[in-house]
Amino acid sequence: MSDLTVQPVTVEHHREPLGIGEPAPRLSWVTRTELPGWRQTGYEVEVEPEGGPVWSSGRVDSAESVLVPWGAPPLTSRERRVVRVRVWGSGPAGPSAWSEDVVVEAGLLAPEDWTAQLVRPVLPATEEAVALLRREFTLDRPVVRARLYSTAHGVYEAELNGSAVGDHVLAPGWTSYRHRLRYQTYDVTAQVTEGRNVLGAQLAEGWFAGYVGFTGGRSWYGDRTGVLLQLEVDHPDGGRTLVASDGSWRSTTSGPTVTAGIYSGETVDLRRELPGWSAPGFDDAGWTPVEVGPLDRGTLVAPTGPPVRRTQTVPVEAITRSPSSRLLVDFGQNLVGRIRFSLPDAPAGTEITVRHAEVLEHGELGTRPLKKARATDVVVLDGRGPRTWEPRFTFHGFRYAEVSGWPGELRAEDLTAVVVHTDLRRTGTFTCSDATVTRLHENVVWGMRSNFLDLPTDCPQRDERLGWTGDVQVFAPTAAFLYDTAGMLRSWLADLSAEQLRDHGGIVPPYVPFLPFIPIPMQADVGWGDAAVVVPWVQYQRSGDAGLLDDQWDSMVAWIDAFAARAGEGLDFPDGGFSFGDWLDTSAPPDQPGAARTPWQCVATAYLARSARTVAQAAEVLGRDGARFVELAERAAERFRAEYVTPTGRVTYPSQTAYALALEFDLLAPEQRPHAGRLLAEQVLQDGFHIATGFLGTPLVTDALSNAGELATAYELLLQRENPSWLYPVTMGATTIWERWDSMLPDGTINPGEMTSFNHYALGAVADWLHRTVAGLAPAEPGYRRLRIAPRPGPGITSAAATHETPYGTAAVSWTVDGEAFVVELTVPPGTTAEIALPGDDGVFEVGSGRHSFTRTITVPARVEKPALFFDPEAHA
Repeated sequence: MSDLTVQPVTVEHHREPLGIGEPAPRLSWVTRTELPGWRQTGYEVEVEPEGGPVWSSGRVDSAESVLVPWGAPPLTSRERRVVRVRVWGSGPAGPSAWSEDVVVEAGLLAPEDWTAQLVRPVLPATEEAVALLRREFTLDRPVVRARLYSTAHGVYEAELNGSAVGDHVLAPGWTSYRHRLRYQTYDVTAQVTEGRNVLGAQLAEGWFAGYVGFTGGRSWYGDRTGVLLQLEVDHPDGGRTLVASDGSWRSTTSGPTVTAGIYSGETVDLRRELPGWSAPGFDDAGWTPVEVGPLDRGTLVAPTGPPVRRTQTVPVEAITRSPSSRLLVDFGQNLVGRIRFSLPDAPAGTEITVRHAEVLEHGELGTRPLKKARATDVVVLDGRGPRTWEPRFTFHGFRYAEVSGWPGELRAEDLTAVVVHTDLRRTGTFTCSDATVTRLHENVVWGMRSNFLDLPTDCPQRDERLGWTGDVQVFAPTAAFLYDTAGMLRSWLADLSAEQLRDHGGIVPPYVPFLPFIPIPMQADVGWGDAAVVVPWVQYQRSGDAGLLDDQWDSMVAWIDAFAARAGEGLDFPDGGFSFGDWLDTSAPPDQPGAARTPWQCVATAYLARSARTVAQAAEVLGRDGARFVELAERAAERFRAEYVTPTGRVTYPSQTAYALALEFDLLAPEQRPHAGRLLAEQVLQDGFHIATGFLGTPLVTDALSNAGELATAYELLLQRENPSWLYPVTMGATTIWERWDSMLPDGTINPGEMTSFNHYALGAVADWLHRTVAGLAPAEPGYRRLRIAPRPGPGITSAAATHETPYGTAAVSWTVDGEAFVVELTVPPGTTAEIALPGDDGVFEVGSGRHSFTRTITVPARVEKPALFFDPEAHA
């Protein structure tokens, strides 16, 4: 049928199913059709091996199209198969055309598939040295197919016959190396040839042996870098040539990259270039034999998500001189990556130095927030004319660069910022009539892009860049809307489980991967450890992947048990001790970020109830017994009510966080909720519509207000422009989300606190409310099989729109309000339905797939006035 197409077919959560680690990968597909109300009634899958009979599922009468079981015989190592799908549906008879073929290829699925050895260069005493490794070999037959399987202790780039292999950046990334080391699979068929060939690699310390964390420590995993390379070349006669790293390889540290570090930057001396080092005929007699190092092949795993790549370039916006006459470059956007230089023709030995920073402070480069991270790149010219250069083994968080040593005039076209992060597929958008709110949302997107670099980090610029669990716990719903995070976070959660269960007795580390440089005891910490429960549950809600819940079940249960153990028999958390709690509450002094209005025990009791209830829900999905988690959740809720709430619903600690927790985690009795909602609105009013919460409370307040019938107050909180507020940083020129609401003070001075990042995504979690409530687009069932369309216009915004690429196709909502006329346009993907709740209607109604338009007469809530006693600095200016 011409009006019914199936595309694309995806395999598990892979964007590119080459070298996958699942022998029986699940399949998903999207049906594109303009037929209104269309629903799939059946499908057929064909799986075609090379040179073998086609396997067919036959027609399967089913509406399932997301993560459908494989069905065909399992893949074996290296095996390639072609997959295609067609569907039947409601409406005219007959199947669709077959989808486009998708080639699926397994990686090396068992430790015994590896014959390569980890080879380690002999390094000088210099820290952060970069090595070159090579091996020449001869192929005596034509080439049909070639695959390179590779990984490293460190970060590497492979080369074949003088050209780079693949487009990955900082491979293999950072995992809990003792438990899991990802390898990469590259199709290098076009790069090898009959006759002489060379396989080589550049190798830097990266996270494995370099500096990690804010204590200045290095070599946490080992003090020697190494690389593992296994090249397999298939020939027309069915034979295979294997070229594997072993003791015959040679190495040198005399190449052009002198040093490279994640925090420090990269130094390159182009006078030391070794032309043709990775091509046949190069004389490596002066190089040093490698040493063979230990490697547990059982830790090798295929990636579950996309790699880090260069994803965008950003041109220079302005070049200026600072008050001290330093040359400053402004790219107009705080981002993460490197600068690509068009280097000038200048004498050999000319040294160009580039320092990076996120902001200017009184016109000079603001480097204090970087702490020990030097974030400095140096290139020494060789006098051989113009050329292009970009660092390889570092990344910086920056908007501004200070350039010194540039010969002649620095032009805008001489520099380009290269954006680097995990190559996630964009899935969600949002805009609205208020340009400042739209810019806020764009800042959230850039903050996520900056910090989803192989793992979800807290910040990308200073000497930290750790996978803090609390940050991703609160941000996971926003992340899952904006990008397809399922594969990436599956990998991170596997590390979390491994370290939690094997190393820490069920306690979730405060950051993953974990290294013991933080001077606090390992303990069950509210909000941070809850990532073990919340992140898998959010991923299930947004992707429909119950398999992830199953994978993480032991981790989820272990966390609840550890958390309940810290709570004690009375669930009163009697042991005291340290807790991050409602971290960075706006009342906290710059040097005391944990000094929150709401005691951490109150927050912990609420989170224990919520997480226990979530594990009970996961048990129901998985068909497990969740009775004890239901009981624990109710006990914790009772404890919260007894300790922290009066019978009428007033909280003991009057704070936005305490009320939001009570309301959003469903901890109150029905008769307490109305009064608690009104008291929350009064608290926000008393706080002058300013943020008065920390990391754990901030994401909840707008939802708590909206769900309590205080929508106008939620909008006033959103639209506040005075500090502390979401929009204050925007008014100060922010292009990402800040760690502190006032990371930059109004006079242009950087916040004096020790922790001051201008690129932290956690406080951008409000974007999830923008998507679900302002625009009105949310899942009503896991994986968006059923949508909830419920826009809620409020004072100050006259239109909003959101789109999301659901597992079934594009969902979209847009609305405008003009006086009392409210118009909604929406798109419901094929194979799904939507429940519609519109302002002005008493109930909910349902629509099928297709495009729909609705008009209502409504009254938008009036703006809430500030209390008479509230001091307004603008009014008294």
